[in-house]
Amino acid sequence: MSKVEDFLSVQEEQEIVSAIRQAELNTSGEIRVHIEKSTTLSHYDRALEVFSTLKMYNTKQENAVLIYVAVEDHKFVIYGDKGIDTVVPKNFWDTTKNTMQEQFKKGNFKQGIIDGVLKAGEELKAHFPWQANDEDELSNEISKG
Repeated sequence: MSKVEDFLSVQEEQEIVSAIRQAELNTSGEIRVHIEKSTTLSHYDRALEVFSTLKMYNTKQENAVLIYVAVEDHKFVIYGDKGIDTVVPKNFWDTTKNTMQEQFKKGNFKQGIIDGVLKAGEELKAHFPWQANDEDELSNEISKG
């Protein structure tokens, strides 16, 4: 098995999917997690590529968020669509990043991702609150590269 398959157990992945569902209960924003072994691109450029491949730019309010993790590179990127970027301050994702980083440094990768997902949901709620007609526009499953 490759390192990306060993990174999280099936149970841990399901806990992350549950956190995504929970985070999305309070916001019209959409959150996805993508995990892969490594990339030859800059991690930001690879996150943009994954965002496009997953068709995350197709949300009505352009308010999707990707949490991209490159396991062997020990890097991650939080990327929000342009609908988010136009209404939030420049350092908007710093609290989410710091929350994740704190757990990652301790080797708590599952908890870091869960905490990041929940924090992203909180951050999105202020600018993109849940509406009665909201629908889940993107899959909540973890994608892998």
